Amino acid sequence: MRRRKPPVAAPAPVPFSPEAARAHRTGLGLTPEQVAEGMAAHGVRLLPGHVLAWEDGVLRPGETEFIALARALWCPAAALMPGRPASLRDHRLARELPPETVAERVGIPLPTYRQAELTGDWDGDPDQTHALAQVLGLRLTELVEATGRREALDALLRQCVAGRWQPHLRPIARLVPVPEPDLAAVLPVLHQEHHIPSHWGTTTQPTTPTPPLTPRFWHLLSTHHPTIPV
Repeated sequence: MRRRKPPVAAPAPVPFSPEAARAHRTGLGLTPEQVAEGMAAHGVRLLPGHVLAWEDGVLRPGETEFIALARALWCPAAALMPGRPASLRDHRLARELPPETVAERVGIPLPTYRQAELTGDWDGDPDQTHALAQVLGLRLTELVEATGRREALDALLRQCVAGRWQPHLRPIARLVPVPEPDLAAVLPVLHQEHHIPSHWGTTTQPTTPTPPLTPRFWHLLSTHHPTIPV
């Protein structure tokens, strides 16, 4: 008896704001017919009724339609999203890129990249992670969130301040694509501050809770080297 393959998870709906789409169209003084004509120039042919259905929230555009709509409305794709890009897929769509392009530029198989988008888990090596950030235009904070690495980074930083920071340098470098010398300049400061409450602006009472480590880590990294895109 053949084993059935587990069902392939369907991608999440495109992050789309009907209100933003309508506001951009009316702001330009375009009719649905004109928007449909503009989308046709970008390779997507559909009826003006589709444009109205998207604006009414009855239908939702697919990825190709979403990108063509943004181009027809002369606005960044991110302007048609209900909020700031958060996931890998959100950031890819905001850059108006197909998954094939991202996978090729990062240097990983397309199925591997698609799986990362579906699960939110990224397992690339430091070079691939750096390439991903470059292709999608991600700041480090955005990269860590989009790749599902925030909790792992939080845990490593806590281990750094609880004991010796040196053993955690390379694991952190794997999560955050920053040169190790820069991390080696920041982690000792974080470790020292953890044991000197006045650096955190806290009282000397031992019961005072320790502030979150990750925001402080980002701040130290940005002040150490302002060119690092935190």
